[in-house]
Amino acid sequence: MNKRKIRLIVPLAVLIVLVLVCVVYLSDYYPAAEDEGVFGNVMLTTEDGLMYFDGPGEDSALIFYPGGKVEYSAYTSLMDRLAESGIDCFLVDMPANLAFFGVDKADEIMDSYDYDKWFIGGHSLGGVAASMYAGDHDLDGLILLASYPTEEIDEPVLSVYGSEDGVLDMEKYEEAKDLLPEEHTEVIIAGGNHAQFGDYGEQDGDGIATISADEQQDATANAIIEFIGAKN
Repeated sequence: MNKRKIRLIVPLAVLIVLVLVCVVYLSDYYPAAEDEGVFGNVMLTTEDGLMYFDGPGEDSALIFYPGGKVEYSAYTSLMDRLAESGIDCFLVDMPANLAFFGVDKADEIMDSYDYDKWFIGGHSLGGVAASMYAGDHDLDGLILLASYPTEEIDEPVLSVYGSEDGVLDMEKYEEAKDLLPEEHTEVIIAGGNHAQFGDYGEQDGDGIATISADEQQDATANAIIEFIGAKN
């Protein structure tokens, strides 16, 4: 085999390997647990990769980005709780289950619906993506679940994580506090871990929760309701 053919084949082989690695990586994700339905006074609409939880509220809405490699419907229970309380929610399906590929998906939602107050949030890597969006837009608040921003945030911020979280990089979390505004709220859920903000089972490297997923999501919903209520 001559040198010219080798120069052509080697890059092609490397490209094929990289593509295969990407396919394997992206196909390995955390599927949502079986959906338990929504509360009686919440209407759920699913269309074009978006779950819209329309509850009794009319003024405030939350756009939520799922965690990395987590099926977006895993957060149905948490969105249910918020919609029932009067905070309508938009749960966004992301390309390849990675919110980094859909940071600006909030644009179309905000252009299509009319609310007085808009909040954006996300879990884990979804929270990082939500903070990227918040950094470039004028919103009423940012909600981070087991997450942290990568750029300076001007909006009010609610940060929630579980005391038993084994996935969240606490060193980076503490460093990122310098990017938060003075008006920010931190809530640590005693006994909560990383995965129980959603319903997708155990996550690799996570700590063992000492409370149930229902208890963690109740506490999370209460923190968000109080945060958004204070901003209205």
